[in-house]
Amino acid sequence: MVGWARGHRWFLGVLGLGAVLRAVTMLGYRPAIWFPDSYTYVVTALKPRPDLVRPAGYSMFLRLLEPFHSFASVALVQHLLGLLVGVLVYLTARRLGAPGWAAVLASAPSLLDAYQIELEHLLVSDTLFAALVMSAICLALSRTAGWRTACGIGLLVAAATLTRTVGLPLVVIFAGWLIYRARGRVLTAGVMLAAAALPILGYGAWFHATHGRIGIVGANGVFLYAKTMTFADCAVMRPPADLAVLCDPRPPARRPPAQEYVWSPDSPLVKLPGITFTEENDALAGRFASLAIRSQPLGYLGSVASELARSFTLGRPVYPDQEVYDYYEFPAAPPAPPGRYPATVGAERAERDYERGPIATRIVEPYAGWMRAYQDVVRLPGAAVLVILLIPPVAAAVRRLRPDSTLWVLPWTTAVVLLVMPPAVAEFDYRYVLPAVPAACLAAAFVAGKPSFHNIPRNVRI
Repeated sequence: MVGWARGHRWFLGVLGLGAVLRAVTMLGYRPAIWFPDSYTYVVTALKPRPDLVRPAGYSMFLRLLEPFHSFASVALVQHLLGLLVGVLVYLTARRLGAPGWAAVLASAPSLLDAYQIELEHLLVSDTLFAALVMSAICLALSRTAGWRTACGIGLLVAAATLTRTVGLPLVVIFAGWLIYRARGRVLTAGVMLAAAALPILGYGAWFHATHGRIGIVGANGVFLYAKTMTFADCAVMRPPADLAVLCDPRPPARRPPAQEYVWSPDSPLVKLPGITFTEENDALAGRFASLAIRSQPLGYLGSVASELARSFTLGRPVYPDQEVYDYYEFPAAPPAPPGRYPATVGAERAERDYERGPIATRIVEPYAGWMRAYQDVVRLPGAAVLVILLIPPVAAAVRRLRPDSTLWVLPWTTAVVLLVMPPAVAEFDYRYVLPAVPAACLAAAFVAGKPSFHNIPRNVRI
């Protein structure tokens, strides 16, 4: 009991500090900080319609908060979700037997990392996505896994997938985990799969009715094409004439980052007739990407590894360019309207119909300066993320943990998938790393003690 009380006191201190930092952010940057994607999300929220590039989960979240007519309210809820993630990490680690110090350390990045706090203040989908994924993990780590639990997991994973498509592989991971928990019985996993499939298929039907295409987005081929342009060599691929128009004669070392092949007017794909994301262009880009991967599999794997390595750097080098990089820093001056994307319509709709007032970020001192100074000091280096990821498998190998002590596998696998998927199918981005960190920290906390489902009293549910 003394250990529990001491752990709780330390955690409450960390949680309180995290809440204060978020309050200072709210005071310093009003009402929120805009990202280029934000305008599309707002337009979709005000006029619900499946977007070709991004699923509408985050837009529906914005629509739920639309009656408040305040982007400050959106930022507040996102900060509360960030705090919730830290609470979930701590409580789950403690209830499954992790020492108090390990549980507090595991929750600290979610609660105190300056880049995490800044991401919560951006009008983007990542904070909601992280909260949904962590909720699903904590539910899957309950002592009992009946049909109600399985149904809840399925709905959470579906919601995460419809917020960011990178969540789709998690459906398979959680189903496999439930089969493992049930010692090979598939009924519970079947319930989870059905609960996940219904919302995803329902959204797919809406998408098909709107765009006449199968899927939940219409940009998979485009983004995979952009990915392959980091290594694709048409002299090796020898594409047919209809695909050759997508070649870039420059050697890969002299090419721009992958995202330029999606958005830049100089991209061979963007130069094609029609909008970039027409069904024909997306299919053409997908065929090119498939040929590039088949022709140069080692080039593809090398590109994925190179992009993934950016997640684990000691510093934080500018990538993919200064404009995007600056969106992840607390600004000293109000950011200029995005130059890369056509955001004018989204800004007008946001001011007129959602906020019903000015939406430009107002910087208020000294609060904003405090957060800039804090961000210069308190952040989780990428190298630390790598160390956290290595702790569970190394500890498991060295200590030969019992079968009932493999609780780290689910959060660890989830973290690895969330880190690998963006570089594998699109591109690396710093904000894509942050949702994986809480799961990785939870996995590391488990191997610090003797975690087991038997540590949970029978009347306790996580």
